[in-house]
Parts: sequence; structure tokens; C-alpha cells
Amino acid sequence: MNAGSSWKTRLGQLGITLPQAAAPLAAYVPAVRTGNLVFTAGQLPFDGGKLARTGKVGAEVSPDEGKALARICALNALAAVDALVGLDSVTQVVKVVGFVASAPGFNGQPNVVNGASDLLAEVFGDNGAHARSAVGVAELPLDAPVEVELIVQVG
Repeated sequence: MNAGSSWKTRLGQLGITLPQAAAPLAAYVPAVRTGNLVFTAGQLPFDGGKLARTGKVGAEVSPDEGKALARICALNALAAVDALVGLDSVTQVVKVVGFVASAPGFNGQPNVVNGASDLLAEVFGDNGAHARSAVGVAELPLDAPVEVELIVQVG
């Protein structure tokens, strides 16, 4: 699929429904545009308006569960982009930053954040290739296991 294609149509083809953009938990906005870039706030794994899971990856949350939660976070970030500029205006995913609330000794953050990266590749194809950071942290808001933020280029 090329830039300018209907990414919303692609989501439908994949059987994925874009959620409503999550309301901010504090004093920030879900996404901001500057020039041709949109930066999202960190998105938690809210599913149906509720946090899908709590706990640390590598303890209460398995790495595979963390990966699935990172996918939800990325979908929520896409919803924030869509609410601001429309998903179909995305021309390139530029960067993904994934934060993983990690149990002591857990060092599989890259695999967990692949949940977000894999979703972006499914939706955007080559336009989903991005730079990325996968960071292990002690705590995340609301005891969420994963948080993901995106930077996307828009036309």
C-alpha cells in the first residue's frame, strides 16, 4: 500500500476497529501536530474504556501478554492521530517509543514493543517502517504494563 492510500480501509480489511481516542489522564492533549509531524502522548492499553491489564511484564504479565497490550497501545495512538488529523493523512510512521513496566531481571522489552511495531507494519506496510526505542521502567501510570507513543509524518 502506498502513502495516500486509505489506512482506515486497510484497518477494516484486517478486521481491526479503530477505538475512540482516549481522554487524557492529566494536563496534556492526546496528540499535537507541528509542521508535517504528529506526536502522540503516551497511550496505555485501554480497551473498551478500561485498562486491559495491570502489573509488571515478567511477573504478573507474561511477555506475550505484554506484546498484545503494546498492540492495543499502538491502536490507541492511531486513534489519537485520527482524532487530530485523520488517519488517512499519515504518510509515514517515523518513530515508536515503548515503555515496559518491567519486573526485576526482565530484559525482553524489544519483543514486547514488537506488538506495536507489528501492528504498524500490518496497517501501513512499508510506510510503517520506523525508528524505535523500547525502554524498561519501574512503574507506569495506573500500574499499566506498557505505554506507547508515536511520531508520524502527515501529508
